[in-house]
Amino acid sequence: MLADRLRLARASAGLPLRDLADRIGNLVSAQAIGKYERGEMMPGSKVVIALARALGVSEDYLLSSGDVELTDVEFRKHRLVREKEQAQLTAKVLTAVERYLEIEDILAANSFDWDQPRGFPFPVQSAADAENAASRLRALWDLGSDPIPALAEFLEERGIKVILVELAETISGMMCLIRRRQGADVPVIVVNERHAGERQRFTLAHELGHLLLEVAHETDHEKHCHRFAGAFLMPADLIWAQVGRRRSRFSLAELFQLKRLFGASIQAIVYRSKDLGILSEASSRELYRTISARGWRRQEPQPITPERPGRFRRLCFRALTEGVISEAKAAELLGMTVRQLDEELDRATEPVHA
Repeated sequence: MLADRLRLARASAGLPLRDLADRIGNLVSAQAIGKYERGEMMPGSKVVIALARALGVSEDYLLSSGDVELTDVEFRKHRLVREKEQAQLTAKVLTAVERYLEIEDILAANSFDWDQPRGFPFPVQSAADAENAASRLRALWDLGSDPIPALAEFLEERGIKVILVELAETISGMMCLIRRRQGADVPVIVVNERHAGERQRFTLAHELGHLLLEVAHETDHEKHCHRFAGAFLMPADLIWAQVGRRRSRFSLAELFQLKRLFGASIQAIVYRSKDLGILSEASSRELYRTISARGWRRQEPQPITPERPGRFRRLCFRALTEGVISEAKAAELLGMTVRQLDEELDRATEPVHA
């Protein structure tokens, strides 16, 4: 209904009621917009058009009834997220997933439904349990001990929607469930679009832990999800095969080679090596001091290519090419103007030179 859609679009834009009223030239007051959002009044067609333009959505979007509802939102480092920021992020996520589900419905495309792995959520009381959970999951998903090259795409094939959003530097990502009025729940992992690929990959694995682990003590949740993420991205057997069971030190050149192999940060590799007893506490501290002295705690050199889940965009371009949706509809789904869409289509047709 319009009330929910209007409230969602305004939250996604981060606009107070008064600012939205100003954007539509005070065609109606901020108080009136508040009543629209509470379902106490209905705007006329002229006001709907003005609101849609001010919020960057279509009139159809405001007037259609949504099919999804966002529940179970969980932020990493949530204490750093203010209430206003959380509301804005929640709105962005719901809008993005709703568009994703819409294009799947338009194309009658096979949606990769979330099929929770057998035996999960896995009860975790210790670091060893988190390690075992990662091993079991890799076995269930036939991953063996190999690194996962495109983690976001892989998780989407398993029924988890991956959404990239620009977040504050302090926020890595979030996990939530989208509750649908009809159909199965949709698990969603949101990742900070600004972060380097290695950090995005760890966030994806960490949030997967939040989805699949049942931690006995809430205070241990982050710690066990970190251990799960390290074990999922860097299986013990593969690390031992690459570096041995016991080391006194690593050269930086070797660490960068491991970074490219696993798609993980140097810090995560050092931490994982300490967890597995490859490095002693003293040796890992020495490496951390080197990392800090070089300023690599904030940003490491030789970043991994960022994760780019592409299925949603591929579906939109497919629907446009097959004439199922118009350019205007494709642009709306992709969150861009028709002009931006045309420019992207033009770039895609340019010849590729060797």
